[in-house]
Amino acid sequence: MTKVAIQGIEGSFHAEAVSKFFPEREIELLMCDSFEKVTNQVGAGKADFGVLAIENSIAGSILPNYNLIDTGDFEIYDEVYLNIQMYLMALESESIIDIFEVHSHPVALLQCRDYLKRFPPQFKVIEGKDTASEAKRIRENNLKGVAAIAGKQVAEMYHLKILDSHIQDIKENQTRFVLFGMKGSNLNSKTTNKATIKFVLGSEVGSLSEALQVLADHKINLTKIQSLPIVGRPWKYAFFVDVIFKKPDDFFDAMDALQDKVKELKLVGTYTSNKENVPSKLTNVISNGE
Repeated sequence: MTKVAIQGIEGSFHAEAVSKFFPEREIELLMCDSFEKVTNQVGAGKADFGVLAIENSIAGSILPNYNLIDTGDFEIYDEVYLNIQMYLMALESESIIDIFEVHSHPVALLQCRDYLKRFPPQFKVIEGKDTASEAKRIRENNLKGVAAIAGKQVAEMYHLKILDSHIQDIKENQTRFVLFGMKGSNLNSKTTNKATIKFVLGSEVGSLSEALQVLADHKINLTKIQSLPIVGRPWKYAFFVDVIFKKPDDFFDAMDALQDKVKELKLVGTYTSNKENVPSKLTNVISNGE
């Protein structure tokens, strides 16, 4: 059975992402209480794959997860986008006027920041392990006056009453999750059309524009660029870049040309752009045991 490490428990958004990656495959979830423990499980060989949220359309990039994938020398194999709708939930006996405290994952709370500002000053917002775990804790400990923010499926799973619906700041709210594993597994085919790369520049004037021009010259469409501080090297930054291409050969030619324009270059993963959440050829390969 394929083992997949996630941050959170059953019912969490990470668990939902796993079901999108492997819709017809029985999966054993290795449930972790932090993103770092997810990568540790994969790195130690206890999990075949890991799933991490990498960015949200409201909260932005989840920067620590970029570092975890990079420093662990993992490879991104696939992506999926979930439409994230947030709900406020509590025990059946509670109404919204009874609530004096709300718990959820920090990223979920950030997505509902404007909504939470409506509550009185004495109202407490508490960061928890993840969305589903906080809801489960309310049910198991019969916590009155306490609500959780999570997905609708969590309320159904733990028999909690929904007090308010669609409370995220922007109604069209999506989170991008990536499937990753050990580098060099060679699971992807030559039909991929998206890649994540990392590069570090020198101090020369115009070095970033020259690097980006290389991508343009090879007909590579840059869809995202994110800078992160390099640990142990003050005021030095690495750039993580997502690109889309029509021909894999064009991309690899661009990588060869880019090598001469940057100090360091790393391929983090090649995969198939998947905003439609269609099961990719990669997950089909894994599911069929090929």
